[in-house]
Amino acid sequence: MTKVTRGKFGDLPHGEGAVEKFLLKSSTVEVEIISLGCIITALKTKSRDGEFSDIVLGFDHLEGYIKKHPYFGAVIGRVANRIAKGKFVVEGKEYHLAINNGPNSLHGGLKGFDKAVWAPEVLSDGVRFFRVSPDGEEGYPGELKVWVTYTLNHGELTINYRAQSNKTTPVSLTNHAYFNLAGQGSPNIYDHKFTIEADSYLPVDETQIPSGEAASVRDTAFDLREPVVLGSHLQKFQLDGFDHNFCLKQAKEPQFCARAYHPPSGRTIEVYTTQPGIQFYTGNFLDGSLKGKGDSVYPKHSGFCLETQNWPDAVNKVCFSRFYNAVYQI
Repeated sequence: MTKVTRGKFGDLPHGEGAVEKFLLKSSTVEVEIISLGCIITALKTKSRDGEFSDIVLGFDHLEGYIKKHPYFGAVIGRVANRIAKGKFVVEGKEYHLAINNGPNSLHGGLKGFDKAVWAPEVLSDGVRFFRVSPDGEEGYPGELKVWVTYTLNHGELTINYRAQSNKTTPVSLTNHAYFNLAGQGSPNIYDHKFTIEADSYLPVDETQIPSGEAASVRDTAFDLREPVVLGSHLQKFQLDGFDHNFCLKQAKEPQFCARAYHPPSGRTIEVYTTQPGIQFYTGNFLDGSLKGKGDSVYPKHSGFCLETQNWPDAVNKVCFSRFYNAVYQI
């Protein structure tokens, strides 16, 4: 049975209102989510010894989430990941987005869904958030209604996304939680074992834009079909880390796609999705400059993300089009 409690997380500056928090609690998992960005601010799970630890990176107070941060725990939209040169064409019209990541647009632009306050609705086993993204917000066409629902059932946290637009528009939603199964604040994730059930991945250029073809993982550093220990794997292949989309077998029902396991604590995360891709990111751009929960610092490779989503820049890649969700008026 899941217990849901509602409270106040903090007040926005300049009288912009309050941010609420919602605690979802089962016998094995506790997850806290706030109405700003639908952010997962805490996720506590048991080790094999029964010890609860918070395994997501983030901040103790609202101030940290208002300031610039690397999307800790947030819902990303309208389009997760990168759009090349911040532009795309839909139904013959070219649209221009904010450039906020090198020459590209990243994670919805300057003020994406992660920076919006959502309207909450408490459910018996979770919480549903809703917002309306106006036509033209961050350069995207169409008014878009979006629902994000978190539910907790014993040890299973489900995130359900729904979107409805009055114009054709690209949509790709994800959650950007950073995990460390040793407990947030632990210095690295090198002792974690990772598995990704993918036969191919998307090679990228120097700005992290896919080349336009899916490449086989066989005999490459991207073959994670069998468990690998991250630290030794990065050393073996002389990699700086992962920030790549892995191509999944899309299905109508959630399918297993990834696992992270921390042998010392016994904690495991398994990911199931209906999406065609998962972005595996190993916190390559964390640099220790942010002070997180409990005065923790987050250096490079101190957290990982497993972001289920559509393929990056698919709106500009004809060969990716069958994997992309363009949302039509319903």
